[in-house]
Amino acid sequence: MKPKYLTEQAITSFIQSALNEDIGDGDHSTLSSVPEDAVESAKMIFKDKGIVAGVEIAERIFKTVDSSLEVKALVEEGDFLTHGDIIMEINGKAQSILIAERLALNCIQRMSGIATHTNRVVKLVEGTHTQILDTRKTTPNFRILEKWAVHLGGGRNHRFGLYDMVMLKDNHIDYAGSIQQAVADTKAYLASKNKDLKIEVETRNLDEVKDALEAKVDVIMLDNMDFETMRTAVLLVNGQCKTEASGGITEDNVANVARTGVDFISLGALTHSSLSKDISLKAVK
Repeated sequence: MKPKYLTEQAITSFIQSALNEDIGDGDHSTLSSVPEDAVESAKMIFKDKGIVAGVEIAERIFKTVDSSLEVKALVEEGDFLTHGDIIMEINGKAQSILIAERLALNCIQRMSGIATHTNRVVKLVEGTHTQILDTRKTTPNFRILEKWAVHLGGGRNHRFGLYDMVMLKDNHIDYAGSIQQAVADTKAYLASKNKDLKIEVETRNLDEVKDALEAKVDVIMLDNMDFETMRTAVLLVNGQCKTEASGGITEDNVANVARTGVDFISLGALTHSSLSKDISLKAVK
């Protein structure tokens, strides 16, 4: 099942905006060198190893550029591919294939890198109940695809933006004066706006964890805590709300963090530090 942010309008809007950015007043390289009536074929080839993601968006990009193109996907989202595997075949107007090529590749390369990274981290915490979350540390105007890739890699999407969940971080708390004050003001604000949003609070030590518990929030973030402090915090919370570990978490220590008993681990690196996969489009002659 697709995440709720993947609406038809959101996907269509992204594709159109990205095509406008890339094409401008025309792909003059293609229009000048390739006959308008030329009909050709191409294959999209995975030249790496990992999870493929973005097959659907790539198909839709080709069909948006030219609805008469025949696009045949040979793999499914989330499949594990190796070097030389064919992702899809495209047949039709040569100019259209070339105009859509780069945007389709940019999306599927980036998404496959994120999905592969996410899947690798998810496997590292297998055997625990901990779920891997993404963050808002995404590329502007590309968040919809980056979070989609995390989902396809087996991770879980955190809030999509500033509007669908309240997260009171250290600066909010410092400006408000205290955790209790920040949470009390937030609850009053949400009531006045008739909004039903979950509230998460970032904590930096066990005293703040106690403050967040007293304030009755939905999620307590354990920020940059060592393993022993996290274990103690989880015992202190004792299921009264969810716990999320964040900050300083890498593939080297994520399993140990999960073993502290936290419900969630969030990693900004899934979207800001994943390496794109090597994928190319080759003309079939």
